[in-house]
Amino acid sequence: MRFFNRVFLATPESVELEFTLAGIGNRTLALLIDYHVMGLLLFGFWILWGTFSLGLLSYLSGTSQNYTGVPIWLTAIAVIVSFVIFTGYFAFFEVIWQGQTPGKRLTKIRVIRDDGKPIGLSQAALRALLRPIDDLMFLGAFFILFGKREKRLGDWAAGTLVIQEQRPSVKEAIVISDQAKDLATQLPAMAELSQLLPDDFVVIRTYLERRATLAPDARKELSLKLARQLRTLINLETIPPNTVSDHFLEAVYLAYQHQDSRPEEFS
Repeated sequence: MRFFNRVFLATPESVELEFTLAGIGNRTLALLIDYHVMGLLLFGFWILWGTFSLGLLSYLSGTSQNYTGVPIWLTAIAVIVSFVIFTGYFAFFEVIWQGQTPGKRLTKIRVIRDDGKPIGLSQAALRALLRPIDDLMFLGAFFILFGKREKRLGDWAAGTLVIQEQRPSVKEAIVISDQAKDLATQLPAMAELSQLLPDDFVVIRTYLERRATLAPDARKELSLKLARQLRTLINLETIPPNTVSDHFLEAVYLAYQHQDSRPEEFS
């Protein structure tokens, strides 16, 4: 049995995102919590519906009308409403809470699409409609346990994954290497830093703040891509030997900050 399986999803920008799958334990606990909450909702509905039905039948019994078919209709309506509550509970919360139900929120797990984006109504509805089949003879648990991506039938149909809640990423302090500091003093004479726009600086700063959270391959690829684009943008003909792309980005970041013509808020 595998615990804490991870999946890697590539964005259109070629950045690789890493997620930790929720696992059978967290999903079972979340489902138990949700079933208790939903059980209370269903219990409350049946109490109210039963009270209403008894009152209606009592009223009809005092009239001369034939009401023999009314109990059947009342029962049918109750069953339909119960099914709507059962499926609507999961679909409603997963849409308004971006992939979470009360149980998932307490266990810190979340449903996302296969491309890493938040789920929508269609995905949430498919998962909810197929849940009774997944619950039948623990079929969903079987697929979760032995599937590489821990998907039940509802997940396969909706194209979703259940992952552990990720804490908001904390911005890392930007560490500037000594090599980058030396290069930063040379850049104003070597390149046209005036070609850099504030938006370009924000991209560099964001990468330097987030690079520690990226997978190694994704970090290398993105760093090289940004360095090539910036070199072209600032018309830099040559880069000192043995300068890695991260050091070059750090140098551009530092040199841009030290320009007297740029506002301090970009520091």
